[in-house]
Amino acid sequence: MGMPDANEGEFFSLDGMKQEDQAEIPEVLPVLPVQDAVVFPYTIVPLLVSNDKSIDAIDRALTRKRMLLMVTQHDGSADDPGSRDLYEVGTVGVVIRMLKLPDRKVRILVQGIARARVRDWREERPHLEAQVQVLEEYVRALTGVPLEALRRQVAASLEKVASLGKNISQEVLVIAANLEDPGRLADLVAGNLSLKPEDAQEILAILDASRRLQRVHEMLTREEELLTVQQEIDTQARDEIDKGQREFYLRHQLKAIQSELGEGNELVEEVRGYRARAEEAKLPPEAREEFDRQVRRLERMMPEMAEAATVRTYLDWMVGVPWAVETSDNLNLRQARRILDEDHYGLDRVKDRILEHLAVRKLKKDSKGPILCFVGPPGTGKTSLGRSIARALGRSFFRMSLGGVRDEAEIRGHRRTYIGSMPGRIIQGIHNSRTKNPVFMMDEVDKLGIDFRGDPSSALLEVLDPEQNSTFRDNYLNVPFDLSGVLFITTANMLDTIQPAFRDRMEVITLPGYIEDEKMEIARRHLIPRQIRENGLPRGALTIPDPALREIIRGYTREAGLRNLEREIASLCRKSAMRIATGRRKGVTLTAASVRRWLGPAKYGAEERLTKDSVGIATGLGWTPAGGAVLYVEAQAMKGKGGLLLTGQMGGVMQESAHAALSYARAHAAEYGIDDRFFATHDIHIHIPEGAIPKDGPSAGVTLAAALVSVCTGRPVRRSVAMTGEITLRGEVLAVGGVREKVLAAHLAHVGTVLVPRANLKDLNDIPARLRDEIDIVPVRRVKDVLARALV
Repeated sequence: MGMPDANEGEFFSLDGMKQEDQAEIPEVLPVLPVQDAVVFPYTIVPLLVSNDKSIDAIDRALTRKRMLLMVTQHDGSADDPGSRDLYEVGTVGVVIRMLKLPDRKVRILVQGIARARVRDWREERPHLEAQVQVLEEYVRALTGVPLEALRRQVAASLEKVASLGKNISQEVLVIAANLEDPGRLADLVAGNLSLKPEDAQEILAILDASRRLQRVHEMLTREEELLTVQQEIDTQARDEIDKGQREFYLRHQLKAIQSELGEGNELVEEVRGYRARAEEAKLPPEAREEFDRQVRRLERMMPEMAEAATVRTYLDWMVGVPWAVETSDNLNLRQARRILDEDHYGLDRVKDRILEHLAVRKLKKDSKGPILCFVGPPGTGKTSLGRSIARALGRSFFRMSLGGVRDEAEIRGHRRTYIGSMPGRIIQGIHNSRTKNPVFMMDEVDKLGIDFRGDPSSALLEVLDPEQNSTFRDNYLNVPFDLSGVLFITTANMLDTIQPAFRDRMEVITLPGYIEDEKMEIARRHLIPRQIRENGLPRGALTIPDPALREIIRGYTREAGLRNLEREIASLCRKSAMRIATGRRKGVTLTAASVRRWLGPAKYGAEERLTKDSVGIATGLGWTPAGGAVLYVEAQAMKGKGGLLLTGQMGGVMQESAHAALSYARAHAAEYGIDDRFFATHDIHIHIPEGAIPKDGPSAGVTLAAALVSVCTGRPVRRSVAMTGEITLRGEVLAVGGVREKVLAAHLAHVGTVLVPRANLKDLNDIPARLRDEIDIVPVRRVKDVLARALV
């Protein structure tokens, strides 16, 4: 058994082989199995033989014209192949040279002379022999010019393959260029392409020289493509290696230069500091990957580069954000209730909702925080309530005002495309709070703007959605941050201006205005002590008894909240401080008279209330963002042609209510004793005072009807009755909103009876019991019920 000898050269072609040598080939030849190679005619091949049978076959060949049959094995791993392990087509060769080695191996140099097919195997001898038939070549597939073109193409392709790195000697290229015989050219090229044994055997078995040359050309073309791709890969790899070596060399040069300038150590220490801070911050995997990438960029930069400052700012933000810092909630429900009660009087619904959240957190540690929206008039304690919630939970508190914000980047942050970019206000708030789960209050969400820079409320949809905010991605950091542990609280004065999709993500809790008793209690517990401290008054230096405090509330404030009340108390504290500081008094106790003397004439008094029952003047109740309001509707009839004049800046809805009231009065004229000719001979003018203030809404429908029927019948309207409700042409009274605020306004105006739609009975539960005892709240279903109560 022989194999190609790696110590020898490649396949060579013999030009000196005579054609008549083939006629002298014996009919029976010893067989030399060849491993993993195919020997072609007209080539010289070095072989190394180690098998005893194969050595015997060589010895036998030396006695028979030095000829033997070289046949390739099917399986190159077989050490002792038999006839079944060999192909039937092989090459007859002549042993040119033989060298016996000390390790019982033989090295021979064999020259192929002809193709031969095995007709019969003879295995009885110590070595394998075969009866052979010499195969004659022919040319049929291609002749003439196409064959010559193919021959030239093969020779050119062989040179191209050699230029791409194939190990082919110059001698072989010269012989290939000068060979005219297509068969010998095909054998020469196939013997030097390092083909797989099965591919080479296929070439050997093709007797048509032109077709064999075509097949060799196909394999040569494939080899050329493979070498081209291999060369591209080698070039790319070499470029990468060269680039790495160049960067390594330049980096060492840079370090040497920085060392001479005294800068290298600073940069190394800075990078080491960033990495240490990143370890402490416990960045999540995606954030750490981006952090490491930016640190590597910083290492390659000169310290004085402008971009280096931008990278440093980014790294400072990355290690400054509290990725893993989280405060534990105070799950003691009794203590939380005590803290909420200390800071705020009333507001039981809000307090119960916070305690419910704590109870859920106590039972389920990974529960998501609620998104609360406090809606109420100014000064009702929405922001201070957020601080109390944070104190009760044991969390840090951060407040952000959204009033007037129009740029979406304020929420999501600016992209790092220019100097001065920074994270959005959400990430800034988390950074400033130093924990990843603070109580985050966003004030004035109803005053968000929108322009060409985007819609901030749409950007907040992701922030306030518990299903999405666990992977909130700020444009500046460009890595996800988990906001699911944050307790978001928003505040607003009204819901109408909030985008519906935005409002849908929040749990709305209404904070109504305070009644007089609640204001007095809050003033005693919080407002007066705070203003005494802020104005530097000693303990006990100022005393405000209940009559004086009630005088302040009734005569100098008219609001749903407490801001004006605190301002008036602050004014009294300052005046007391001046008297104590000048030594005129050591302590001050206020009375109702001293309040009027120090604060001046009462801003709200009896002159604003009706002094008697009047024809054509009805008391209505309306709702404003600042709470409830009392409005007076005046109607006057005059000689005319049946016209209706509306003044006082009535809105479209209120004007329609006025027309509906007129239609109702005309339709029921006989029922109320109105002359049929009255509407044809009179014009009616309806006016609502304070004409500079726009007014709109359906709540004034019953008030307009009462004033209009009053002026048509001449029956006065009771001044002690206030009313609210929308009317229909059928005389029905429909439900309206803001009933609690309207009743509070009626209480402040000292109205004794309030008429409300029967459909609003469910809203009466929100009115304090003491207030329901002081005011007679009458539910009505039809306009005739209203007129029966309101008209004298």
